[in-house]
Amino acid sequence: MIAASTTPSDWILSTRLEPALVVAALPHGENAAVARFLSAEQGLVAAYVHGGRGRKLRPVLQAGNVVAVDIAQRAGGAMGTATVHAVSTNMALLHGPLALALVDYLATLAASTLPEGDPQPRLFPLFAALFGAAGAGAAAAVIGPALVRLELALLAELGVGLDLSSCAATGARDDLAFVSPKSRQAVSRGAGTPYAARMLPLPGFLLGEGEADAAAITDGLALCGHFLHRDVLGTGAAADRVWAARERLVSLVAR
Repeated sequence: MIAASTTPSDWILSTRLEPALVVAALPHGENAAVARFLSAEQGLVAAYVHGGRGRKLRPVLQAGNVVAVDIAQRAGGAMGTATVHAVSTNMALLHGPLALALVDYLATLAASTLPEGDPQPRLFPLFAALFGAAGAGAAAAVIGPALVRLELALLAELGVGLDLSSCAATGARDDLAFVSPKSRQAVSRGAGTPYAARMLPLPGFLLGEGEADAAAITDGLALCGHFLHRDVLGTGAAADRVWAARERLVSLVAR
């Protein structure tokens, strides 16, 4: 909605995000923070939070928490100012290294890779479910497949998705066992086996076949990691932070 004002340049745009996930909160000045929130309708949104580092709001702005956010912004202006209301607290801290590593990676991944202001109706529930799994202390066997599916969905949303519908070489839709690192398309067992050393294994659970056991989860994470690192993260300090968080998480999931 737009609040009443004297001239168009003074218009205040007011946006309500509910529910929203906290994915970052960086210190700003003595007591404020610049926070990033993820919602289905608005996607990734950054806003200035007065008192964000204070005793009252610092616990609310922890990564993985679910909040309601009111953002006020002048029309045509820069970053808005947020009023944040707690909805639920992520309890990953109670569940040890795996849960904490999952929250850290999800938050870093969202804040670093998603474009600001693009609605995320597909990705938001996947992030919310995994943050919830961390808060509930879910086991690696539950987290692993869900993480692979989230990363596949993220690749698709960023325009570098994988085509797992048919073989890149023959067009066959059966017995798909690999993914070509060049085309990002599935390859059948028969066509790919002679070149297996250059292919990425395609775990059957992504095709609705077989169980998501430890070996399949490892293959799925390796598959997503290859394209995430090459086609999304690139190089630089921000990319290094995301990748380091992912490696910590993968090492715990694979135990």
